[in-house]
Amino acid sequence: MSTPLDQLYHRLDALQQEIRRELQQAQHRFAYRLERGKVIFDRERRAALKPGLGEFVAYLFGAEPKHVLTAPVIYSCIVPAVILDAWVSTYQAICFPVWGIPRVKRADYIVIDRHYLPYLNPLEKLNCVYCGYFNGLIAYVQEIAGRTEQYWCPIRHARHPRTVHSRYPLFVDYGNAEGFRDKLQYLRRHFDPAPWR
Repeated sequence: MSTPLDQLYHRLDALQQEIRRELQQAQHRFAYRLERGKVIFDRERRAALKPGLGEFVAYLFGAEPKHVLTAPVIYSCIVPAVILDAWVSTYQAICFPVWGIPRVKRADYIVIDRHYLPYLNPLEKLNCVYCGYFNGLIAYVQEIAGRTEQYWCPIRHARHPRTVHSRYPLFVDYGNAEGFRDKLQYLRRHFDPAPWR
């Protein structure tokens, strides 16, 4: 039997699918296509978007001091990020097969493609690669943690978090002891992408 909360998650899933369709339509509006993971712009569009050397020089010398001063702090986060990436990838490679949890595909979460944009200068492209990696890594780690939580502790919180991972809609309501015992073994075996569909 579908609960009101289940129905809301169904609606949320439908909205996410609609968002994906809208994003695909943007490919046509902005004249690009994907080929084997690489973004290809139509020749005319690429030429119209490409900045000149003068624009890059102006960008460098026009940088605000607060941006220049904080850049080393931002980029210092790459060290713990790479360690986290390696650690979590190793964790799931060891534990998930033992528990029967399907592995999370890293490439589904870490998407680095903004550097193909012809209107970005080299420094902006580097910044976009960094942001794509870091934010994708956080999403990748969240999915691994979410699957782990589904296996060990699939109970919703009494106080709803601001954001939740993809597995959270499956969890048992806080305080529902019977539901937890009844559903735990099922949740340890079912890791479909969107099982509430």
